[in-house]
Amino acid sequence: MKKLNVGGQAVIEGVMMKGKRTVVAVRDNDGKIITKEIEGAVKNPALFSIWFFRGLLALYEALVIGTKALGFSAEVTGEGEMTKKDIIITFLIAFAFAIGMFALGPLVIAQLLVSKSNPGIFALVEGIIRAAFFITYVWVISLFKDIKRVFEYHGAEHKAVYTFENNEDLTVENARKHTTLHPRCGTSFLILTLFFAIVVFAILGYWTSLNFMWKIISRIVFVPIIASLTYEFQRLTAKIIDTKLGKALASPGLLFQKITTREPSDDQLEVALVALKESLKEK
Repeated sequence: MKKLNVGGQAVIEGVMMKGKRTVVAVRDNDGKIITKEIEGAVKNPALFSIWFFRGLLALYEALVIGTKALGFSAEVTGEGEMTKKDIIITFLIAFAFAIGMFALGPLVIAQLLVSKSNPGIFALVEGIIRAAFFITYVWVISLFKDIKRVFEYHGAEHKAVYTFENNEDLTVENARKHTTLHPRCGTSFLILTLFFAIVVFAILGYWTSLNFMWKIISRIVFVPIIASLTYEFQRLTAKIIDTKLGKALASPGLLFQKITTREPSDDQLEVALVALKESLKEK
């Protein structure tokens, strides 16, 4: 059991955990914790052993499961039930916003600021602008009350995972003492993705001569490639996380988690632990 990698996601007034099963636990308006098992999108686990391709599968799986978990939490807390149409529309709007702000926006600004003759500097400046946009955006939304609650549940998720990884009884008392920062968090994945984007687009710029339109296309087309590279890199660093090199590689993501996690209350820890316990049960 200790070797099982568990992890999850914070949702509205709850936590989704993925262990032997994927379970979301949400506290309703009456204070009761409601749980639900969520089916994944990828039915053949063997596909996750295919190098590089498994990164795309993992992202797709996380997107499907995460959306279902958010929909369930919204329904339980009275925020409104999300239909499939609502989910698709929300996803398309979020995707368009992400492409515009974090892919095309930095490209346009870098195009105005940096000489096109130096692809390495161009990619670096573009990457810095993209990182600044992203970090600023997350910091701003962290100031909203509802998002703070989600970030508190994010901290509760990490504390629960640490409790399991340290082979301790899954109790609030044991979970309370752990840090809210975890190296396998999706937040670390996002920061690493920004870094790999700089490297990939610098190489692409060095070996090719792209006009502005093709640069726009490349920023969209190369998203899955960069995501897959990041996924493999994070898997590799997870194996050496106890070494000095591993800790150094994990430090940017852990630092960013100071924004995306908050200290949870005992009630929030209880919800995370319920989700974890249910996820560890046999299917």
